[in-house]
Amino acid sequence: MEFAERLSALAAKVRQQREAIQTEEATKNAFVMPFISTILGYDVFNPLEVVPEFTADVGIKKGEKIDYAIVKDGEIQILIECKKSIGPVRIEHASQLFRYFAVTNARIAILTNGEVYQFFTDLDAPNRMDEKPFLVLDLNDIDDSLLPELQKLSKDVFDLDSIINAAGELKYIGELKRTLAAQFREPEDEWVKFLTTRVYTGPYTQRVREQFTSLVKKASKQFLNDQANERLKKALGSQTFTQIDDSAILPEVTSEPVVESDLAEADGIETTLEEIEGYQIVRAIVCSDVKPSRDFQRDAKSYFAVLLDDNNRRPIARLHFNRTQKYIGLFDEHKEERRVPIDSLEDIYEHADALRASVKGYL
Repeated sequence: MEFAERLSALAAKVRQQREAIQTEEATKNAFVMPFISTILGYDVFNPLEVVPEFTADVGIKKGEKIDYAIVKDGEIQILIECKKSIGPVRIEHASQLFRYFAVTNARIAILTNGEVYQFFTDLDAPNRMDEKPFLVLDLNDIDDSLLPELQKLSKDVFDLDSIINAAGELKYIGELKRTLAAQFREPEDEWVKFLTTRVYTGPYTQRVREQFTSLVKKASKQFLNDQANERLKKALGSQTFTQIDDSAILPEVTSEPVVESDLAEADGIETTLEEIEGYQIVRAIVCSDVKPSRDFQRDAKSYFAVLLDDNNRRPIARLHFNRTQKYIGLFDEHKEERRVPIDSLEDIYEHADALRASVKGYL
């Protein structure tokens, strides 16, 4: 699997198992060790590569332990401190990282709860860990632009100098993006005034401020939605959102009668962001059995189809999202569809076995 695919698969696992993970030890076993192994590429069972419960006496602190130390070329390169996944990641949790960073050769420190990974180095002062991370990886919302830098920390292409050199730019770009995100969620007065004066030529009165505060919020949400749609479309590469007539698929993959109203119009089909997200979830689930490049989507008037090899006779799933009650359509060995009600996109993960079974039936 490619680096991005492995990361996507781990993110899917985190979402699927999140509710069952309640302790720090469970977080390490279920999430952090797979991250070290499948993403960074180190052998978690080889003490020459990964040292659990690493101890280095620091001043008057004797016997204090850090969760993991990663060794490369005989030197400790990365320190990892873990917290339980049900809690947020805060810099207050990094006291041991600060102390160990100063007495080891490590230039990279990671603070994580298994879902969010904060990467630190010593940009502000030599051998002293910065208080702000230079890179933040959130498995619930993966920023693809960070993947090349993250991959530099993996065992096969470990390039510490390169990532340290890029850390300063990454740090400030990350902070700027988080600041912009905060302004989009809840714009401050200065931000509202800055944007208002770019589009409104009248005096900036209290009434204008109140009016444009609401407009800035709406414009921000619409802008983010537009960007998300564009990003998802680009992520699918050459797989365009094919809009087809239901008659092209229904008779071949299900015994359900063709509803005349479904075939009345070939146009008016709109692929929604929710359908695209559902498609991506299905791809993440079945990537353990088939390359994502073999998964295709086709949007119809009454459902969104996920197909293997772009073949109508190889349906993996259907997403019935154009109604109040959402359904996922699952297929048995006879290609008979069974519709199962779901309340949210996360419920798709509950049918992972059935989706994988459909794919295996075509291999």
